[in-house]
Order: sequence, then C-alpha cells, then structure tokens
Amino acid sequence: MDPIVMDSFSNYRRMWEHLFWADAALLDAVTSAAGSPPEAAREFAHIIGAEEVWLARLEDRPARLPVWPSITGADLGPMVREVHGHWEDYLAGLQEADVEASVAYSNSAGVRFENSVGDILRHVALHGQYHRGKVNLLLRQAGGTPVPVDYIAYVRGAPAATEADARRKPD
Repeated sequence: MDPIVMDSFSNYRRMWEHLFWADAALLDAVTSAAGSPPEAAREFAHIIGAEEVWLARLEDRPARLPVWPSITGADLGPMVREVHGHWEDYLAGLQEADVEASVAYSNSAGVRFENSVGDILRHVALHGQYHRGKVNLLLRQAGGTPVPVDYIAYVRGAPAATEADARRKPD
C-alpha cells in the first residue's frame, strides 16, 4: 500500500522501520570505514543517545545514556542494538490510540514540556535524519563515501540518484 494513503499509525511504523534501517546503514559506514573521522562517530552516537533519551521520556524513567554519549568505535554497535531493541519493544506495545496521549517531561536544560506520543515519534525520526546528514557530510569531508539513507532509498531498495547522476545528460 502507498505510504501516503496508509493510516497514520501505519505511517509511524513505516517511519521507524526506516529509522532502524538508516541507523544500521550508517553504523556500518562509521565503524568500518577506514579513516572515518571521530566527529562522525560522535555525531552518530548522538543520534542513538537522543533516541534513548526520548524513549526514557516516553517510558517515564531515567535515560540509560546521555544525549551526547562518549561512545565510539566498537562500542557503537552494541549501543545501537540495545537502544533499538528497547524501541522495538516499546513500539510493539504501542496502540493506535496511544499516539494521541500526552507525555510530560523535562528537556536537557530542565525545562518542562508536554507533547503527544505521536509528536515525539515524529521528532525522533526527523532529528535522527538531520544528524545522519551531518554524519554523511563528515564522511565526505574525510574523503569517504556518504551512505544513502534517504527514505526513498529505503522504500526502493536502491539508492537515490547522486549529484553526478543528475548532471549527466540522458542518452
């Protein structure tokens, strides 16, 4: 079914399937690329730290990681698997009516806010995609190849066209 015509609850699930896929693709690039800059690992660790912090807010518990964890290299894989496992458990128990529920929490500066579960789910997915772009920029600046983590690449099962592709004239 076309994601646009899916009900909103199915769209949340699809968005999170993409998030898990994109994190896995980027993890591989950050941990296996020769010459991957430490800044890329730091930025990637922030994606996962933020995912954990937001899950802790949804579950009304202390976070297991800080929003900017000091984890690099070999520790990134286990951290991603652990955080994603907790998210998978949370999402498996989520019901359609739950996305409208309100969650009160304090941000990193201690300021109190209240948002819906749905808004938090959207935020975490969009926040991660923003930082994945930064990781890709850092990889490119270090001479590496960016990882195609666009949603359309996930849906197609094939990377989106590159800048070089777009500059080529059709035959």
